[in-house]
Amino acid sequence: MEEKPFPAWSWSVEQCLKEFNVKLDKGLSSYEVEKRRERYGWNELAKEKSKPLWWLVLEQFDDMLVKILLVAAFISFILAYLHAGESGEAGFEAYVEPLVIVLILALNAIVGVWQETNAEKALEALKEMQCESGKVLRDGYMMPELPARELVPGDIVELRVGDKVPADMRVAVLKTSTLRVEQSSLTGEAMPVLKGTAPVFMDDCELQAKENMVFAGTTVVNGSCICIVISTGMKTEIGKIQKQIHEASLEESDTPLKKKLDEFGGRLTTAIGFACLVVWIINYKNFLSWDVVDGWPTNIRFSFEKCTYYFKIAVALAVAAIPEGLPAVITTSLALGTRKMAQKNAIVRKLPSVETLGCTTVICSDKTGTLTTNQMSVTEFFTLGGKTTSSRIFRVEGTTYDPKDGGIVDWTCYNMDANLQAMAEICAVCNDAGIFCDGRLFRATGLPTEAALKVLVEKMGVPDAKAREKIRDMQLAANYLIDRSTVKLGSCEWWTKRLKRLATLEFDRIRKSMSIIVREPNGQNRLLVKGAVESLLERSSHVQLADGSVVPIDEPCRQLLSLRLLEMSSKGLRCLGLAYKDDLGEFSDYHAENHPAHKKLLDPAYYMSIESDLVFVGVVGLRDPPREEVDKAIEDCRGAGIRVMVITGDNKSTAEAICKEIKLFDEGEGLMGRSFTGKEFTALSPSEQMEILSKPGGKVFSRAEPRHKQEIVRMLKDMGEIVAMTGDGVNDAPALKLADIGIAMGITGTEVAKEASDMVLADDNFSSIVSAVAEGRSIYNNMKAFIRYISLLIFSFEVLLYGSCIYSSICRYMISSNVGEVISIFLTAALGIPECMIPVQLLWVNLVTDGPPATALGFNPADVDIMRKPPRKCNDALINSWVLFRYLVNHFQHSSSFWSHEKTLTLAALLYSSLFEKTTSISFFTPLSEGSLTFVFIE
Repeated sequence: MEEKPFPAWSWSVEQCLKEFNVKLDKGLSSYEVEKRRERYGWNELAKEKSKPLWWLVLEQFDDMLVKILLVAAFISFILAYLHAGESGEAGFEAYVEPLVIVLILALNAIVGVWQETNAEKALEALKEMQCESGKVLRDGYMMPELPARELVPGDIVELRVGDKVPADMRVAVLKTSTLRVEQSSLTGEAMPVLKGTAPVFMDDCELQAKENMVFAGTTVVNGSCICIVISTGMKTEIGKIQKQIHEASLEESDTPLKKKLDEFGGRLTTAIGFACLVVWIINYKNFLSWDVVDGWPTNIRFSFEKCTYYFKIAVALAVAAIPEGLPAVITTSLALGTRKMAQKNAIVRKLPSVETLGCTTVICSDKTGTLTTNQMSVTEFFTLGGKTTSSRIFRVEGTTYDPKDGGIVDWTCYNMDANLQAMAEICAVCNDAGIFCDGRLFRATGLPTEAALKVLVEKMGVPDAKAREKIRDMQLAANYLIDRSTVKLGSCEWWTKRLKRLATLEFDRIRKSMSIIVREPNGQNRLLVKGAVESLLERSSHVQLADGSVVPIDEPCRQLLSLRLLEMSSKGLRCLGLAYKDDLGEFSDYHAENHPAHKKLLDPAYYMSIESDLVFVGVVGLRDPPREEVDKAIEDCRGAGIRVMVITGDNKSTAEAICKEIKLFDEGEGLMGRSFTGKEFTALSPSEQMEILSKPGGKVFSRAEPRHKQEIVRMLKDMGEIVAMTGDGVNDAPALKLADIGIAMGITGTEVAKEASDMVLADDNFSSIVSAVAEGRSIYNNMKAFIRYISLLIFSFEVLLYGSCIYSSICRYMISSNVGEVISIFLTAALGIPECMIPVQLLWVNLVTDGPPATALGFNPADVDIMRKPPRKCNDALINSWVLFRYLVNHFQHSSSFWSHEKTLTLAALLYSSLFEKTTSISFFTPLSEGSLTFVFIE
């Protein structure tokens, strides 16, 4: 019986301990551990039973078109054998055709099996995120390296900075004043999350709101704590994601082209079988005759030789109709497409995804790391001017951790005044972050906000002219270093060398700030503080002006600071206040741990009083900025008839601010009915959800969990949309797997997301998706040029045999090249005249005229207006009436060659007509050369 989980986040620590019958200072006994392991199992993700290789191979042949090709290979072998027997010749040349078909099918099977095994790698990558060991208390003793798979619910685990969380756990005790956990890959939050021990009084709340829970696979970036294991193995949130990925893989549907080819295969089977039967029956008088006496047939005569002869004619008709080279040419065209896309930073992992891109109607995009850089940066900061009623606002360019990316707009403060020096000093010294370069991307160690502050200091520089010159020379020399992974922050180092750091007052939820005590060059101690602006203003009694003078804060000054704060917050910026204090009282001479006042630094209860009577310096505004090219890409999508929806785990106000900036919504457009949290959307009825998703324009869904993303993608697919889903985190993997085409980020994306995707963006650039869609449309248009002959073959059968059936078109060249063969053989058989071509000649025509010319069409450039057209409908039929009429008339003319009764001339005529059709398959807008000559083909 499945265990029913309890809402540990809404229970007190004491209730959780009582539920598991465990004590914080003792832990579980070995006996209890064994009992619970029998009940809950090992703490590991379940390994899905994989299909055996032989079954995967067989599945590749469970396709109507492939079955037809197998029949074609068998027929080709028989015909080659019979022809060799009649001519008295035998050799490898006679069996080239069946061997080529078998080789094509084998290659397709290998590609299919490879893709199937790739699907399982997403689950393997998920397992690699699990922690290998942990520090666990059992039988009253601390076990420092207990294998994580041996954990059971109720275990007491200690977590420290850098530890990977081994299971879903309830925080019981904080050993430091703060605990921050990096869980963006699981929830989509841009910043590390502050954790505590207080219960969250909601039985049904999203992952982001469970502030007293830590989840398996996430990482502790600050602080340490004692936790109670709540869920293990498949019961953890990461285990639920694995289950969702597996379920999504079972729901994977065929691509639009695959569906059309399957439909075509069924119709082709019926058409070929019926046509062959008709051709054979039409000539029954040539091998079956009788006399009629008194109205009854007598003296019945049957010629087995002639019966076999006309059966061979019927088989020749089947050979003419079967598309032997189709799979190979399709695979070749898609492979050529992947090369073109790779040049545009879109790496295709699954070939059918190339074609699917061409009919994408909705792009569901994650925000963090996809539309934004996933790198915090300072956008602007302000300080007071020469008086308390004036302020200075500085805007900062640059969206990454690269100190050389952008700068401060109109920065003329290299000889910084005292106020700006104080700001730079606090940002550089009251900071534990670092920056490194992994070759392509600048990354942060420590808190992203602190890393962004250090980048700001580098852009501000230092007030000392000689030091500034030295730093500039050092940066120039760094460009020639072999090892560029270490990023030298010269300005930050200059500030930190001037000061000696003595003590740290950690951040906590109550005062919402952190500070450090430093020794100034003049020997005096100073307290440097950064934190929430409102909290610092409440504890500030003075403010520093531009000239360095310190004056009391009056009411007009507070209103000015509050107004500037409101303006920055409305832009979606995370605002950080900066302050300092010189009069430290008993800490004025603090120097080491043996100081009498040191015991107060060990008790966070004293921190509020120490951080009082502050001097307010200024405010810094940070955010995870949108990529520069995103708004142009959104506009291109709008012009191409593709809707964009943003689905993110971040909070609502931040998501809305980013979406407004990238122009997801039209100018002046309200957000009513366009912005929802995951919880708000799931609370609506299914009909209301469908109505919202069907409305034109952009949508944004915030605080979305993996199940929310998956449900939105599923609903869009049920509505007939072709959905592309982008993402980079573990939480995106189920939706990536479920979408028609999943697109992962190549630089910042997790391995789980990459393995679950169909395509990977090498540059993490949303605009690369738009380029890939344009390339996908071009590839599909080129594929139309060589698939059409197959579909038209069916329809020519239907016109000739049934009367008329007309469908719309997706194909051109390969369809038309076989129509002449089919009509020629059908008419010769129907009129009872000698065959115009023997089967082996037909096989040769198919081999020469289908493959190479059709493949050449795959190199056609895209139409100039390809991204100004709406996406094609995935249920478009195959042949329109004008194309059908054109090809029938054309090939009735070609098929007239059979009146010459010369097989060689007929063969030449068909070769000529097939190659001519290749030329007429060029798009209306495609130039034949780079000169002024343009071939015009009117459909």
